[in-house]
Amino acid sequence: MTEDSINKIEKLFPTYSESNDNLLALINKTSQIICKWFSDAEQIGPLPFDSNFKCSVPDEFGNSTDVLFSEIESLIYGSFNPVHPGSLAHLDPPPLNISIVGDLIAASLNNNLLAHELSPSISLLEDAICKWFSKKLGFNESAGGIAASGGTLSNLNALVAARNHAGLNADQNAIFIISEEAHSSFDKICLIMGLGKNNLIKIKTDDNGCMDISDLRSCIDRCHDEGKKIFSIVATLGTTIQGSIDPIEHISRICKDNNIWLHIDGSIGGIFAITKIPIKGIKNINFANSITINPQKILGITKTSSILLVSDINVLKNTFNTGLPYISSKSSVLNRGELGIQGSRPAEIIKLWLGLRFLGMQGIEHILHSSIEKRKYFEKNLNIEKYEYCSGPLHIISFLPKGMNKKESDEWTLNKRMALMSNNIMLSRPLFKNRFFLRAVLGNYNTSAIHINELLKLLD
Repeated sequence: MTEDSINKIEKLFPTYSESNDNLLALINKTSQIICKWFSDAEQIGPLPFDSNFKCSVPDEFGNSTDVLFSEIESLIYGSFNPVHPGSLAHLDPPPLNISIVGDLIAASLNNNLLAHELSPSISLLEDAICKWFSKKLGFNESAGGIAASGGTLSNLNALVAARNHAGLNADQNAIFIISEEAHSSFDKICLIMGLGKNNLIKIKTDDNGCMDISDLRSCIDRCHDEGKKIFSIVATLGTTIQGSIDPIEHISRICKDNNIWLHIDGSIGGIFAITKIPIKGIKNINFANSITINPQKILGITKTSSILLVSDINVLKNTFNTGLPYISSKSSVLNRGELGIQGSRPAEIIKLWLGLRFLGMQGIEHILHSSIEKRKYFEKNLNIEKYEYCSGPLHIISFLPKGMNKKESDEWTLNKRMALMSNNIMLSRPLFKNRFFLRAVLGNYNTSAIHINELLKLLD
């Protein structure tokens, strides 16, 4: 490597003794491009007109920042834009401004939540935020939690801990139970945990998309007769297609009577449980052994932001502790890499902390309440003579013209989704009970009654 190349590399890192004007210039220029992209969203729409982004790969000598910024701009303008009010397809709301700042801080600090000595202040912060959530849910002082990169990892952490707590790590008869409307990631979790398809049992749901208690009881009886050992029942707080809430109170009684770990997948609806918003089905959350909450799905905390809360933090310690022999630790300090599957973790808790602190409980409740009100408005004004629909008490609704079979629904949803996209309204197209539906997720804060009326007009 030449001396010029070495000097070039040395200028690529923040300096510890001089000004960091070069870094400041890079951040400012990037911010300008991003803010312009946000402002251009109304003209561009939720998805870019040209999706033919040309991916460049590293070459021998590296590239100048001028070249890179040209490619950065192309990358950004080829991306999905969540700030557009017509972005109603998925659980991906616009990012909070302050949460974007949190991402910048986390990247700049480059601390590692693996160990306290690698993230002294942030480890304390994560512990405090998890305890705050636990208290809001009604857990006692023994509760706590851990952040993870997404709901799948949080749910995986919970189920690994539940199986270990039950002493069934090596037992091939160990099973866990979900509803047939639970998230598809539980099939993946089953695979990761080394369990077969027969180790995951799916319970029927009723007309409202909620777990059928009668079928659950029958399933437990069959499992006992067949020698199967249930280490967890998973209740869903907000299903993907219609935002349904399983009967948590009934399920919690069953779990208590049978000494089974109750986990709640609250990736979609769990955040509502910390508020005073009256929602049918959200109570007795503190009866659970664990719950997953994903603030990224509606509050606008930048990805990823998921936390697992447990009623007894010692269960996570006992499950994932390895001792970290290469870390110098005080006996009184908990290394938070010992509470979950992930070792090295970025300081994602910063953006959640900043978002919660900036919003306060009033701001949190306003965002959540407005999302429910938008769903109610859409539902109230949907032409029910023409459409059938399914929705729960949250902010998700799926619909389809009445009387369609699978083939008809396939064709209609494809054509209608494309027609809506041409008008800059983006809905998703899930397969639900053997038919395709269109789904609207009304969690975009930029969406107003004007935009919903436009959607309704296009549907009629």
